[in-house]
Amino acid sequence: MSEETIRSLSVRGVSYSYRRLRQPERITEPVLVLGGALQGMFGWPQMEDHVGPFADVVTADLPGMGSADPLPPGPSIEVVCAAIEGIIEDLGVPRINLFGFSYGAGLAYGCARRFPERIARLALGGVPAHISPAQRELWRRASDHLAHGDTETFATLVAEGLMCLDDRRHVVHRRLAYRYVRRSMLQAARNSRHAVDSLRRGLSDRPDFSGGLTGVPALVFSGEHDTVTSPARQRDFAATIAGSRFLTIPDADHWVVLERPRDVADLAARFFTDRPLGSAPCLAPVAREEAPAADPACV
Repeated sequence: MSEETIRSLSVRGVSYSYRRLRQPERITEPVLVLGGALQGMFGWPQMEDHVGPFADVVTADLPGMGSADPLPPGPSIEVVCAAIEGIIEDLGVPRINLFGFSYGAGLAYGCARRFPERIARLALGGVPAHISPAQRELWRRASDHLAHGDTETFATLVAEGLMCLDDRRHVVHRRLAYRYVRRSMLQAARNSRHAVDSLRRGLSDRPDFSGGLTGVPALVFSGEHDTVTSPARQRDFAATIAGSRFLTIPDADHWVVLERPRDVADLAARFFTDRPLGSAPCLAPVAREEAPAADPACV
C-alpha cells in the first residue's frame, strides 16, 4: 500500500508543492512525472498503477501550474528547473527517473541539461522540438480568445490544434479523446488562475531542444500521427541524445498518453526498471473499433 505525502516548497519566493506516493518495495529511483502546462499533480493515475509497484511516483504543482504561485515576469525555465531540483533535494535521494510529456518534455530535457548527475533515466514523449509558424499563430489566437473570456472558442482551437483529426489516419479513441481534451481545456480555462499566463509563456518562453545531451540513458517516444511535432522531427531530436532509444507508437497522435495510457505507462515502467522494451504493448497496433477510453491522463 503506497503512502501519500504532499509537501510545500519555495523557490525564489514562489511557493509550489509536490506529491509523493511511497513504494516500500521499490527497485528503482523515484519517478517524477511532468506533463502539460495546465496539469496539476493528480492527473497521472495510470502511472501510479503501472510504475507505483516498482518506484515512488512523484507529481507536482510546479510554479505557474495548479495550486502553485504564479511565475514572475520574464523567462521561466530557470525558475521551474530550480523548483524541480528543489524537489529532488527534498526527496533526499541522489538521483531520480524523469518522465516528461509535451510541455513537460521541455522541462525534463532542460533539467537533464542543467544537472545530468541527478537524473538516472530520462523518458520524453510528444516532444515539441519544432513548432511551426502556423501552430504558433493558432496558439496566439487561442490565447487571445481566452484573454477575452471566450472559453468555448479557446477550448475548440486547442483541442483541434493538439490532435490529428484526419480520418484517413487511425487514431484509437479519437472521438472520445477529442471530447475529453476539449472539455478539460474548457474546465482549465474556467478554473485555472494560470491559464492565460501559461499559454502566453508557451508562445514566448520556448524550451531549447538544441545542444545535445550525454551521460543520461534516454527514451523518446511519439505517436505515429503526432501533428504538433512530427515523429521524424522527434527522431532527429532523439539522435542528439547520446545512446538514446526512439520509439513510434501506432494508432496515436500527440495525445498518446491519453489514447493509449496504460500502454505508455507500461513502457515507462519497463524503461525505468531496465527491462526490454521490444515487447511493450504500446508498440502493437490497436483494433479500429472505438471502445471506451481508459481514465484520461493529462491536461
